[in-house]
Amino acid sequence: MFKGVNSLKQGIGMLSLVVFFISGCSDPDFQRMEEGKNESAASKANGTGRAASFTSDLALRWAPVHYQDTDVTGSHALSGKSDYITAINFDGDWNATNNWNNISSASPAAHCYYSVVETSTHWFIIYAFYHPRDWSDNPFEYSIGEHENDLEGFLAFIKKDGTTYGSFQGIVTVAHSDFYSFLPAGTSVQANQENVDGTLSFETYNGQAHPVTAQEAKGHGLKANPYYKINGDGIGYYPSLDVAEVPSSADDRDVKYKLVDIFEAGGLWEQRFNTALFNGTDGSGSFKSSYGNGGANAPWAWDDGNDVPGRGELATDPARLINLYYKNLGSYDLNYVSNIYRGIYGPNL
Repeated sequence: MFKGVNSLKQGIGMLSLVVFFISGCSDPDFQRMEEGKNESAASKANGTGRAASFTSDLALRWAPVHYQDTDVTGSHALSGKSDYITAINFDGDWNATNNWNNISSASPAAHCYYSVVETSTHWFIIYAFYHPRDWSDNPFEYSIGEHENDLEGFLAFIKKDGTTYGSFQGIVTVAHSDFYSFLPAGTSVQANQENVDGTLSFETYNGQAHPVTAQEAKGHGLKANPYYKINGDGIGYYPSLDVAEVPSSADDRDVKYKLVDIFEAGGLWEQRFNTALFNGTDGSGSFKSSYGNGGANAPWAWDDGNDVPGRGELATDPARLINLYYKNLGSYDLNYVSNIYRGIYGPNL
């Protein structure tokens, strides 16, 4: 299971970030965002400093206590380091087609990417964890079932209730090419067009309850804990706005990860036209990667092909997606007051 053979379904069939933007995107909101017309989200948000500060505090308030299962077997495990979360540009560049090799000599400090979009009734927060390797300890899967780059995470939806950071209603997670739904115990929210896959648990950290998530070793599918869990050795990650720690070993249960805004100046969103980000194609259409035959998808390209929402909507149109997945949400607005993915710069972004 968690230490089992990695599924091939996230390999050859996964489209690249670049393909999504060049040929797979029909949304006019995206098409307006031509590279030469982009203005940094951080530049717009930081006019008074209020928006950036509130957004990061909101992301910290609901950031998960995150458990990462690790495996130290086989040469591709790097003694467990292949399962450590880290920054996409951990090696000092935004060329992720050299990351499979570069992680072997790096010290992977823990990072988590987040974005916040907002309607009048809810905040929607993406959390995404990056691994340079999607790997296997089975030699028969080397270079076939394995691939460079892996980015999986989840969407949290928070109801505005008059308190500073609202009330946490639930999550939808990404495990390979499938989405999974989890709700807290006792909630009035119910399944709508998709089944609820389990109960979301919480853990107190710094005096506040945080949702608990977990990722499997090797393939790094993400679900609520304990639907994936640590089996033996593993890492316990805890959120921070300014500290990114490197695990002391593959069995370190107290490691801080740093939250990084996807929309920050020079950050991940500004790399969306970068043809060397994750695995893409060169000018002749040839697939390029330093290892394997698959790649990662950015949150705005995450997709569950069996579900109604379109490719990328978990990040770009979360209000619609949550409305399809769940009912009994209370007062619910589908119109955004802030959504940088769609070019909407509101008061809280």
